[in-house]
Amino acid sequence: MRAVVQRVKKASVKIDGMIKAEIGDGLLVFLGVGSTDAEEDARYLVDKIVNLRIFEDQNGKMNLSALETGKELMIVSQFTLYGDCRKGRRPNFTSAASPDKAEELYQFFLDTAQKSGLKVEKGQFQAMMDVELINDGPVTLLLDSRKEF
Repeated sequence: MRAVVQRVKKASVKIDGMIKAEIGDGLLVFLGVGSTDAEEDARYLVDKIVNLRIFEDQNGKMNLSALETGKELMIVSQFTLYGDCRKGRRPNFTSAASPDKAEELYQFFLDTAQKSGLKVEKGQFQAMMDVELINDGPVTLLLDSRKEF
């Protein structure tokens, strides 16, 4: 599972010009589900994201997490995070999960995130969305549940 996590001052998702979801201070998470991903990947990423110490403390240091500060989460599915652009000019998406599997794990991810106690908003799976945000910092991180360091 892959995630692009952006610290935001606010973010919203519009579908057909109508606001579907919006948050204030918090994290915008673009989430991609891979063909070999499972619930353990979702649990790992949710725990990592809500506990990332990327919010400033009273000394201006990135030392606080969304969980500690009560920030909000916006989670948007994005299969294109599994686009492989190493060959040719058209991305190859064979590593992305099938729509059925991806939707199931996306929903599991949402459910797990909601158990954190934070306000969780979401995009709409497989919809064409307009995502608007004000990036705070900017702070943008790439996470992968399968990447070994």
